[in-house]
Amino acid sequence: MIKWYHIFLIDKEKDNPDGKLRFRVRWGKHIVAFNLGYRVDPSKWSTDTQRCKNNTTHGKKKVTASVINREIGRYEAAAEKLFYQYGQENVEPTKEQFKVDFLKEVRGIEPERKDEKTFYQVFDEFVRENGFKNSWTDATYKKFHTLKVHLTNYNGMLRFDDLNETGLSQFVFYLIDEINLRNSSVEKTLKFLRWFLKWAAGKGYNHVMDFEIFRPRLKQTEKKVVFLEWDELMDVYNYIFPKNKGYLERARDVFCFCCFTSLRYSDVANLKWSDIVDDYIQVTTIKTNDTVKIELNDYSKAIINKYRNSNFPNNMVLPVISNQKMNAYLKEIGEACGIDTPITITYYKGHERIDEVHPKYELLGTHTGRRTFICNALMLGISPEIVMKWTGHSSYQTMRPYIGIADSTKKAAMDLFNKK
Repeated sequence: MIKWYHIFLIDKEKDNPDGKLRFRVRWGKHIVAFNLGYRVDPSKWSTDTQRCKNNTTHGKKKVTASVINREIGRYEAAAEKLFYQYGQENVEPTKEQFKVDFLKEVRGIEPERKDEKTFYQVFDEFVRENGFKNSWTDATYKKFHTLKVHLTNYNGMLRFDDLNETGLSQFVFYLIDEINLRNSSVEKTLKFLRWFLKWAAGKGYNHVMDFEIFRPRLKQTEKKVVFLEWDELMDVYNYIFPKNKGYLERARDVFCFCCFTSLRYSDVANLKWSDIVDDYIQVTTIKTNDTVKIELNDYSKAIINKYRNSNFPNNMVLPVISNQKMNAYLKEIGEACGIDTPITITYYKGHERIDEVHPKYELLGTHTGRRTFICNALMLGISPEIVMKWTGHSSYQTMRPYIGIADSTKKAAMDLFNKK
C-alpha cells in the first residue's frame, strides 16, 4: 500500500480576513495541491478536525460551514479511493497522473487534448460565425467582447467543464462582488453566455448542459421609462440658446427630431435626403433591418427645412454628432430648460436594494427621444397598433411598459373631472 498524507490549508492573504482553502496531498517525493473554491476565515477553522467550526459562515458569499465541510469530505473520499486503487494495482502515480485522476473523480473533468481548441478559441469561432451569419451590429460585437473580458478576468484558463451549476454560480458572484454589476446587467450577461454555450453544445465542443436549467433568483425592478412630457418637450423645442451655444441648439434639433419621428439615434445618424419622400420618411433601421414608413408632422418638417440648405457629409439630413457627445449635451440642454423633476431609480446588486434620486436632466440620453415619441403618441390617443407601425415594434409585449404609462396618465386626466 502507498503511504500518503493529506491536509487542508488556508492560504492567508495580506489585508484579507479570510483565505483560499486548499487540499494538499503528499506521497513519496510528490506533493500536489487543489483549490476547493471556497474562502475560509481562519478564526472559524479547526485544525484538529480539519473542518470549519459548526454554525459558521465564510467569505463574502457567507457560505455555511456544512456546505464547505461536505466538499472537504468529498475531496478526502476521492483521494482515499484513488490511493486504494493504486495500491490494488501496485502502481505509484506520478503527480500528473494523480492530478488527472483526482480531477476526473472529484469534478468529472477529463484531461484536455493538446490538439483540441481552448474555450476562448471556441468563443472566437462563435463570434466570427454568428457575427457574419446574423449580420451583427457593432453594438452586438461590443456586448460579446465585454462578455469575453468578464470571462477572461474571471478565469483565463476557463474550460467548458468549469461552467457547471457551481461554476456558473461562482461566475454570478464574481460579476456582482468583483465587477459590481447590477442584477439586470448580470441577467443580460448570462443571456449572452447561454447563447454561446448552446451553440458550443450543438457544435460538439460543450458537453456540460447545466446552463439550460441554471436560473439564479436575481431580484430586479421594472425598468423605469424616462421620457419628456409634452410640456417639457415643447420647452426644449422652443428654447432659445445663446449664440455661443450653437452646438446645443443643433443637438436639441436632432434630439427633437427623434422625439417627433420615433427614429433611433443610429437611424437619424444615417438619415440621407434620399430617405425623405414627399411627406414621409422611409428607412431600413440599423438595429433590426426593418423597413418603416414614418409620416412627417409639422415639427419634424420644420427641423428638416431648417437644415435643407446645409451641406453635411455623405448627404446627411441633420448635424449628427457622436452618441457619447450627444448624451453629454442632452444633460446640459435638459438642465438649461429646467427639466429637473426628481426621478427615483431603484435597482438591485445581489440582495442589496439601491435607491438613487436624480434630477430628470441627468437621465436624458439619445434613447429618450424614441421613448418620448411613443409615450406622447399613446397619451394623445393614437392606437398602439399605429404606433407600432412607426416604431417597427414586432410584438404588443414590447409596448406594454409604454401603454402602462399612458393608461396611468389618462386616469390622472380623468380624475380632474372629480374635483368639487
